[in-house]
Amino acid sequence: QVQLVESGGGLVQAGGSLRLSCAASGRTFSSYVMGWFRQAPGKERGFVAGIRSSGIGTRYVDSVKGRFTISRDNAKNTVYLQMNALKPEDTAVYYCAVVRSTVVLVNAKSYDYWGQGTQVTVSS
Repeated sequence: QVQLVESGGGLVQAGGSLRLSCAASGRTFSSYVMGWFRQAPGKERGFVAGIRSSGIGTRYVDSVKGRFTISRDNAKNTVYLQMNALKPEDTAVYYCAVVRSTVVLVNAKSYDYWGQGTQVTVSS
């Protein structure tokens, strides 16, 4: 059974940093795109960043480019999201997700498996 478990969320002041982790289990994910999404209260879940199975190809939503970095360790079946220069508008529940794909997909409906989410709160 596939399981994704996020960790690393918390409360941070604007300008601070957090590193999210997502550990996947239940199968080998070396052929899967791994992605991060977020959902703020009253808003739809939106794409944040994704990374191809090789770890070389990445994609980001414009609002986080230059501040967030996605990476993965296939030996550990883990994806990371390093978040720097955080802003209050980054406040949301962050979810990791995986999909068997050769390209990074941005539509949440395309992803097959999801974690339970981790709360990130950025105070001003």
